[in-house]
Amino acid sequence: MDTGITIGFGGDTMLGRGVNAKISETNYFYPWGDLLDFLKKTDLNILNLETTLTESKERVPKVFNFKAEPDKVQTLIAAKIGAVTIANNHILDFSEKGLLETIEVLDKAGIRYVGAGKNKKEATEPLILDVKDLKLGLLGYTDNEPGWIASANPGTNYLEVGDTERIKKDISALRKEVDILIVSYHWGPNMRVKPTRQFQDFAHKIIDFGADIIHGHSAHIFQGIEIYNKGLIMYDTGDFVDDYVVDPVLRNDRSFFFIIEADRSGLKKLKLIPVRIRNMQVNKARAEDYDWTLKRMQKLSSELGTEVSGNGIVELNG
Repeated sequence: MDTGITIGFGGDTMLGRGVNAKISETNYFYPWGDLLDFLKKTDLNILNLETTLTESKERVPKVFNFKAEPDKVQTLIAAKIGAVTIANNHILDFSEKGLLETIEVLDKAGIRYVGAGKNKKEATEPLILDVKDLKLGLLGYTDNEPGWIASANPGTNYLEVGDTERIKKDISALRKEVDILIVSYHWGPNMRVKPTRQFQDFAHKIIDFGADIIHGHSAHIFQGIEIYNKGLIMYDTGDFVDDYVVDPVLRNDRSFFFIIEADRSGLKKLKLIPVRIRNMQVNKARAEDYDWTLKRMQKLSSELGTEVSGNGIVELNG
């Protein structure tokens, strides 16, 4: 009997720097606050892992370099994180050595990853995840750091926004193997409030090619949600856990835990859980934080033709 599944999505998850130190002072569960119950109840959780898990000291020249000690993978395990994308602009912050150690740490922990690897073949490989009686396919890309593209050497699955030929090929190859196809994409600049027309057009093509869900991230703030051709586009899922400075207007400390209900017939419902990051910990948003976050998502999504209910529900196709 097909009882359906729930998939939880979080945005940028940075466990390094101050978060790493806070976990060491407290415990592996600390960063998840009172959101842990939600994380434990879903069938699968997917995040953008915006840090390395490494002891490497080979810091590459850039403004921000993120790493957490390898034992902090236990924090991902504590939240029942089943898969992460590592296609982003921080996975090589501590050189190829840092990337390779991160992969090794994730492998040993049984956490699946997509979007970077030891070479081009591994970096571009999709994931197929068995969740109850459904097969989920996951593709991971980034348009950040073109110099980090995987080749014979370790690197990321770099994809320019607008490269329809390649992503169509990738989706077509995976589509016949899975029931639900997810594209996780670390795309665009920081603090962009809305997707540009170019990003929207490309997202529409990704859905037209056969993707069911786009899990966007990179802006550090959430963007609107769009339902298009039976597909769900989360243009940007914002930040989930970090130690970043908070913009007082754009409020990169406020976002959501995105829970999708689906079954063999398709996507059914998206439930938005407003969240607030504070003191290296994510918690359910309350009072003014809750109202601001939900109302902003309602406004941004309405501009994309999507209705978000007063209790954070988006009805999907199926």
